[in-house]
Amino acid sequence: MRTECLYSCYLFDLRSKIWYKFGTMADIKEKIVVTSALPYANGPIHIGHLVEYIQTDIYVRFLRLCGKDVIYCCADDTHGAPIEINASKQGISPEELIAHYYREHCEDFAKFFISFDSYYSTNSPENKDFSDLIFSRLRDKGDIYKKTIELTYCPQCNRFLPDRYVKGTCPRCGATDQYGDNCEVCNAAYATTDLINGYCVICHALPTRKESEHYFFRLSHYTDRLRTWLTENSLLQEEIKNYILHWVDSGLKDWDITRDAPYFGFPILDDPTKFYYVWLDAPIGYMASTKHYCQKHGGRFESYWEDGTGKIIHFIGKDIIYFHFLFWPAMLMGSGFNLPSNIFVHGFLTVNKEKMSKSRGTFITAREFWQKANPSYLRFYFASNLSRSITDIDFDLTDFKDRINSELLGNIANLVNRTLNFSKNKLEGTVTNPDKTEYQQLLDQKNPKIMSDFENCEFRSAIRGILEFGDYANKYFQQREPWRVIKENKEEAGKIVSTCIHWIRDLCILLKPVIPTICQQLETQLNFPDLTLQDLGEIISGHQIGVPKPLIQRIESLDLIGKGIN
Repeated sequence: MRTECLYSCYLFDLRSKIWYKFGTMADIKEKIVVTSALPYANGPIHIGHLVEYIQTDIYVRFLRLCGKDVIYCCADDTHGAPIEINASKQGISPEELIAHYYREHCEDFAKFFISFDSYYSTNSPENKDFSDLIFSRLRDKGDIYKKTIELTYCPQCNRFLPDRYVKGTCPRCGATDQYGDNCEVCNAAYATTDLINGYCVICHALPTRKESEHYFFRLSHYTDRLRTWLTENSLLQEEIKNYILHWVDSGLKDWDITRDAPYFGFPILDDPTKFYYVWLDAPIGYMASTKHYCQKHGGRFESYWEDGTGKIIHFIGKDIIYFHFLFWPAMLMGSGFNLPSNIFVHGFLTVNKEKMSKSRGTFITAREFWQKANPSYLRFYFASNLSRSITDIDFDLTDFKDRINSELLGNIANLVNRTLNFSKNKLEGTVTNPDKTEYQQLLDQKNPKIMSDFENCEFRSAIRGILEFGDYANKYFQQREPWRVIKENKEEAGKIVSTCIHWIRDLCILLKPVIPTICQQLETQLNFPDLTLQDLGEIISGHQIGVPKPLIQRIESLDLIGKGIN
């Protein structure tokens, strides 16, 4: 029976650094759409991809926990010459290829508890409609024009070579083995013809140049507006903002937005001889996925992408910042749609401090991981390493094993196990009033910082705060010795154990965005279904807990890659 509330119905707001009652925050009714970058439908999801989807999912789950009106939208990126070429090699149609990977991607994401509200495809009627709409609006404003250019052409393959089928040396930094659209080392964007010593990835022949007429977007017209958007947006990461502003100040080049056949994609509006470049219709997939969600659930697309009440938040990797911070916002500006409120950028994932490599056995697919290890453990490990920095994240296998065993098992699960079992075995599983002073003091000390860290995507700091919370609760249980106290004063022992159960309940709430399924199991053991932030800090008395069971299994060895962890 619930008797008193200390924090119930309160929410910590990062901007004002104070707690608000639910229903009083002005932005609680904002329509928020959060997206992750679209995975390419030409291969499996690997754990490097999962950094972003887990990061986004934690953030979305936190917003939902706060009572925000948020949807998580994504889609498979399905267009481009690589899709067409790969399908041809396999003797199937591009549609069959993308359907295969759509099913596989959906299954992998589900195994890692990625809670999309809409997971769609760029090969959809909504995506075609929005591509044509944006193209027509930009063309009507005079921001689309035609120009004859020289392109990379392979005489042996008898085709124009798409960006990802030309490799060579970066013309800006000199990095070798770079693709024909942008450099993975310095992030420079360029044309395939700019590459030094370029070659055809399909047949390794030296390409020639051939003229073709294409459509261009006047990106240069948006220089001042992009600079203003970047400089006035205080939410953007400073290291990214400065990087992009350097490109803006160096002069923006107009953007070739079409490709020649053969090409799997949408034909240009009123010109079936050309196709939209995949980087034009791919980010439009965010809009198409939102539209698809609204059509299924009765919402208004405009409330997210056109009305003043909408807020758009993207999560991307640092390899695609040029497209998301320049091309995409310029397209939105020119076509009359809302700009992103924020774009969170993360670094790459390395494995044992090396780039993932199939030859070294360090290329781990999502499927290989969930078939051999608990996906919740990877969510926890990534959260423990993620912050607002774009520094690369390392998946160190020994560190992974040690942190799961010492932090998730030795700290959190240990507190749960010893407390709930003692309560069930010695106190009939009854929760009484806690030591309110002790209980509230720890809550006041830890919760505001943990909440603000989650809101600001400082997940590493949030996890550190949660573990400190757990450490304190474990020490409290150990120092108060309820197994000794119960011999003389059962009521006092009940207060000690009930204080820890209140803390466990709050830790469960705080960890729900990170390890939702484990927390769901803990909710069952606590007999508190569907906990939310409104339950945080609430005093309970006369409550009966459920049946305690082990939450976490110790990792003794993990045959994940190579010889595995032993």
